[in-house]
Amino acid sequence: MNRQENIYYKGDFIKMILAILQARVSSTRLPGKVLKPILGSPMLLKQIERIKRSNYIDRLIVATSEETSDDPIEQLCKENNITCFRGKLKNVLDRFYKAAILFSPINIVRLTGDCPLIDPHLIDKVIAFHLQGDYDYTSNTIEPTYPDGLDVEVFRFSCLKQAWEEAVLPSHTEHVTPFIYEHPHRFKIGSYKNQRDLSQLRWTVDEEIDFELVAKIYEQLYPSNPYFTTKDILIFLDNNPNLKDLNKHIKRNEGFQKSREADLLINQKNKKRE
Repeated sequence: MNRQENIYYKGDFIKMILAILQARVSSTRLPGKVLKPILGSPMLLKQIERIKRSNYIDRLIVATSEETSDDPIEQLCKENNITCFRGKLKNVLDRFYKAAILFSPINIVRLTGDCPLIDPHLIDKVIAFHLQGDYDYTSNTIEPTYPDGLDVEVFRFSCLKQAWEEAVLPSHTEHVTPFIYEHPHRFKIGSYKNQRDLSQLRWTVDEEIDFELVAKIYEQLYPSNPYFTTKDILIFLDNNPNLKDLNKHIKRNEGFQKSREADLLINQKNKKRE
């Protein structure tokens, strides 16, 4: 991993930028997706290979659950010398916080194991934007302009701690960061946007057809250039429009919407008690 030890902003030394990659085997729509092979190795390892090209990330940890179904993720990490933390399955916020406190970082980069085409250069751009703007939370997802699957979130550990101490709604405990960015009066929020709106593209993996698309991209680009870029993917898809639209019918952030529905049920129950 390329480590940039001396990152300065306004004269302050940034102790550590910790990347936490959350992953689990028990995904509901495509179980075991993070371990599905792409060119002979698990999808998760392909993603980690790309993350490690970031120049700003000092340390990477995979955060998975304590469920026995996620034993293979821990084993995969051990075999590849990757730090792994195990915590609660459904309360991902708790898992995230307890993984983070092991390293006492100043800033955290949140990544998810369903984004095997993640762009290390974009990760660094979002981190730099976050530091330069002195933001509490920064992402390229609040106002989506990048393909779904190039999601990057950066936030202060102190904000994560506040979320962990106060969050109660399912949408705030299952998805880590909504508590932070839904309180703009408390936290300084940064939105990193692309010059060209590519949000209609879907490069994340939730369904079998998503995996089919990602696998085809790797099969075509990786053998000749393991360092293929977002630009390379765009050129490939422009030359193969049938693939470009392969999964466009799938809605963005369906899992988060389910958590929102659970929020409504809790709010309704609370109103009945009043």
